[in-house]
Amino acid sequence: MFSNRVTKLFGIQYPIIQAGMIWASGWRLASAVSNAGGLGIIGSGSMYPDVLREHIRKCKSATSHSFGVNVPLLYPDIEKHIQIILEEDVRIVFTSAGNPKTWTPVLKEKGVTVVHVVSSSKFAKKAEDTGCDAVVAEGFEAGGHNGREETTTMVLIPAVVEAVKIPVIAAGGIVNGRQMLAAMVLGAEGVQMGSRFVASEEASSHISFKKAVLNMEEGSTMLTMKQLTPVRMIKNKFFEQVQQAERRGATVEELQSLLGRARAKKGMFEGDMDEGELEIGQAGALLDSILPAGEIVKNVWKEFMNGLAEPVKLL
Repeated sequence: MFSNRVTKLFGIQYPIIQAGMIWASGWRLASAVSNAGGLGIIGSGSMYPDVLREHIRKCKSATSHSFGVNVPLLYPDIEKHIQIILEEDVRIVFTSAGNPKTWTPVLKEKGVTVVHVVSSSKFAKKAEDTGCDAVVAEGFEAGGHNGREETTTMVLIPAVVEAVKIPVIAAGGIVNGRQMLAAMVLGAEGVQMGSRFVASEEASSHISFKKAVLNMEEGSTMLTMKQLTPVRMIKNKFFEQVQQAERRGATVEELQSLLGRARAKKGMFEGDMDEGELEIGQAGALLDSILPAGEIVKNVWKEFMNGLAEPVKLL
C-alpha cells in the first residue's frame, strides 16, 4: 500500500486531490473522489452559506472517507463559511486567493488540517510560517485564478519544495498519471487536479462547458485580467470583450463591471459558451472523455504506477 506524508495527513489511499473549483465541485463530485481513495473537495466559492452547509451534510451522508472544503479567502461572507465549517466539524480546509494568516490560526485552534494554495516559494514559506499543514503549489498552467508571476509548474514545484519543510502538493497542468509521476519526481508528495475533474460525470458544471473542454486545443486558453485577479479562461466572445477592454486601457472599475454580471455562473454552470466566463487549465487540451470521478482516480493511479515501473527512456 502506498503511503507518504500527504496520504497520512488526510487519511486517504492515493495522494490525489480534487480541486475545489467554483460551479463544479459540489458534494456529488467530492464524495465520489473520496470514495475512490482520493480527497474530494467541496468548492465553497460559488455557494451561499446555507448552500455550503447543505453540501457538507450531503457529502457526509455519501461518504465515510475524508473530504475537505475549499475556501477562497476573498469571499465576501467568509466569516459565515468558516463558522459553518466549524459547526459542521469539517476536518480539512484548503484556502486560496488571499492571506492565510487571517484564518489559519482560527481553524488550527479547532484541530482543522489547513492547506493553502500558493503560486510562489515566497508565499509557500509564509503559509508554512502561519501554521499551514501543507501547501498546494499551483503553476501558471492552471485554470481559474492564477499567480501574477506566471511561474510554470515545472519551475514552481522544485522551488517550493526547496523553500518549505511541510508537504507540497503539485497543481497546474496535471490531468494524468504520467504528469503526476513527473510532479512527484520534482519533489511533490501529491497532486491536485481541477480540469480533469471538471470533465467528470459528477461535476456540477454544465454539460456544454464539459464538452467545450473536450474540444480544446493547445492555446485555447489564456491568462487575462491581471489588473484585477489573473484568471485563465477559454477564448470565447466574453474573453474577447475583456481583451478589447484591456487594450483600450479600461479602468479597474470598468473591468469589474464587465465581470459583475455573474459571468462565471453564466458560463460554467448555466452553459452560455459565448457570454460566460469559462475557467479551465491548459491541460484541458489533453482530455477526450467525460468519465465517472472514481474511474478518473483509478486511471490516474494506474498510469502513475505503470510509469513508475517503466525504465526511463534514454537516448
